[in-house]
Amino acid sequence: MTSPGRPVTFYEEVGGHDTFRRLVAEFYRGVSGDAALRALYPEEDLRPAEERLRLFLEQYWGGPTTYSQQRGHPRLRMRHHPFKVTPAQRDRWLHHMMAAVDSLNLAPAHDLLLRDYLDRAAHSMVNSFDE
Repeated sequence: MTSPGRPVTFYEEVGGHDTFRRLVAEFYRGVSGDAALRALYPEEDLRPAEERLRLFLEQYWGGPTTYSQQRGHPRLRMRHHPFKVTPAQRDRWLHHMMAAVDSLNLAPAHDLLLRDYLDRAAHSMVNSFDE
């Protein structure tokens, strides 16, 4: 619910929690069946990673600040540094994430904005060119 005088956030415009829950659930359905990408996730159970990504995206797009309350500053590159993230893994990540975005059927302007952010974020996580 918005307050008078406060701009509506992207989070609210696209459907809030339910939209981000669906996005991340669909993404992790793809990840779970992709052996090369799944290797980046040390946890047997992907649900904690799913929750972390959902909370991060919700906060980034103007939703609740639960991510920072629970985990502190996102520091994405630092948090991903222990993992060898190659261009091939980035491309696999983007493949599954863009398929998840497809499943949302967002308005064209929202779709473009979300895809642009995810593409830039994925490229910024690459930290190794050793395939």
